[in-house]
Amino acid sequence: MKQGLKSPQTEIPSDPGAVQALVAKMREEHAALASDYRELQEKYARLLDQVRLFQHQRFGPRSEKCHPDQQDLFNEAEAVVEDVDAKTGEAADDTQAASGETADAAPARKRGRKALPPTLPRVDVIHELPEAQRHCPEGHALKVIGEEVSEQLDIIPAKIQVIRHIRKKYACPCCEAHVKTAKAPQQPIPKSNASPGLLAWIVTAKFQDALPLYRQSGMLQRIGVDIARGTLATWVIRCGELILPLINLMRDQLVLYDIQQMDETTLQVLKEDGKKPQSKSYLWVQRGGPPDRHVLLFTCDSTRGQQVAETLLGDYQGYLQADGYAGYDPVCAKNGLIQVGCFAHARRKFNEALKAQGKKNAQTKAGKASKGLIYIQKLYRIEKQIKDLEPEARYRQRQQHAVPLLAEIRTWLDKSLPQVPPASLTGKALYYLDNQWHKLIRYCEDGRLEIDNNATERTIRPFVIGRNNWLFADTVDGAKASGNLYSLIETAKAHGLEPHRYLCHIFKELPRTQSLEEVEQLLPWHVDKEQINSGWAKKVDGV
Repeated sequence: MKQGLKSPQTEIPSDPGAVQALVAKMREEHAALASDYRELQEKYARLLDQVRLFQHQRFGPRSEKCHPDQQDLFNEAEAVVEDVDAKTGEAADDTQAASGETADAAPARKRGRKALPPTLPRVDVIHELPEAQRHCPEGHALKVIGEEVSEQLDIIPAKIQVIRHIRKKYACPCCEAHVKTAKAPQQPIPKSNASPGLLAWIVTAKFQDALPLYRQSGMLQRIGVDIARGTLATWVIRCGELILPLINLMRDQLVLYDIQQMDETTLQVLKEDGKKPQSKSYLWVQRGGPPDRHVLLFTCDSTRGQQVAETLLGDYQGYLQADGYAGYDPVCAKNGLIQVGCFAHARRKFNEALKAQGKKNAQTKAGKASKGLIYIQKLYRIEKQIKDLEPEARYRQRQQHAVPLLAEIRTWLDKSLPQVPPASLTGKALYYLDNQWHKLIRYCEDGRLEIDNNATERTIRPFVIGRNNWLFADTVDGAKASGNLYSLIETAKAHGLEPHRYLCHIFKELPRTQSLEEVEQLLPWHVDKEQINSGWAKKVDGV
């Protein structure tokens, strides 16, 4: 049997001075043990929060909407907004009345099956009664008094055809000389058998529908056309080079407006000089331009360094909205740009901290994470109510409602910072809010600014979905072409253009242009949207 541990025996000295020294030593040891214990407690709490957060990320919903168990929490947020509005002497409905409609009112959904679009062609199939049933029991002939019509949606698989360009030759019948041949039309890829329509189909399938090229190659084989994946990749790269004049004009338009948003995400490029295939490259996204000439630009680069931001921004002057990435700070300081923060990132950190606390703690509604989330929800409710107002009216409503609320948040933040360990998830959320505060509140300075950078993140989403399917870019040229094609497609979508039909139009007309003015007429905000979307651009050389 093992002998139990015995506490060390300490002899008490008879000298009073020695007793005092011993007491001081014991106090120091006790303080050190207490400090170690607190440190271990904080570490345990951090690890427990991380485990809960990982479990939620792995098994819980990815949405940042409130959990049903937290419904009361966010109802409290709505109630507090009304209280704040009451303190300022205004009702919450005043803001709604200014916008012309209530924010919470949603159009009633019609039940039942949706009607099929009237623009689709119709094929009538007549169903007649058998001849023997067209008489009444007394033998009189029945006559048509009406009809009942029901509709089914049908689909015709993709139709493949070969366009034959027949160029007539002429010569003098007398001297059998002076041979002349009709000029061949300009093609998007010279000496290639790919028509503008086929190229538009391939590009749209990859960059809009996230369909990798090897799958497209298999689809073409099933309908009797054998085109290797390498050939499709070459065509995509050539298309990305073809639209470069449009991308340059779009970049010129981007810097003309004094508000710009930026974000970045990872990209893997297998064959990149000086880098391993497993290393990360980055796709940078810029969103800006005047409201009627909106531009979305994607640029691939090997790094996330600040030098990339310097190159992309150039001599741009104005507001720059981004997340908390420190790489933008030196560029903004150098160029005198006004930085605008993203409240969505601040909200996300409080949301993660709340999820890491578990259901029991979240339901108490007493934590700093829940309080911070409530405050930010109130700011977003104000934005929801004024989203349809003109910039000047939005500015006035923010000054009246959001600015006092931000002052209240600042007071709460100053009080809360010393009370929470900085390394905890809640502490990280509080310190992020504190460090980014001067950027986060800047959206109230101008009614054209947004409270967050979510619009840019939504712009990145098609790329992220595609990346999950095609995984990587093989070469740097392929990555650059992808950035150009994503830029043109997303900008076209922002202007209400159907991507495939717009690309058909671009790949047909761009090789024929002879001047800068002709190229400018192909930009998304200059083309005839009704004509493009009606299907006119599907015709290729009159076919």
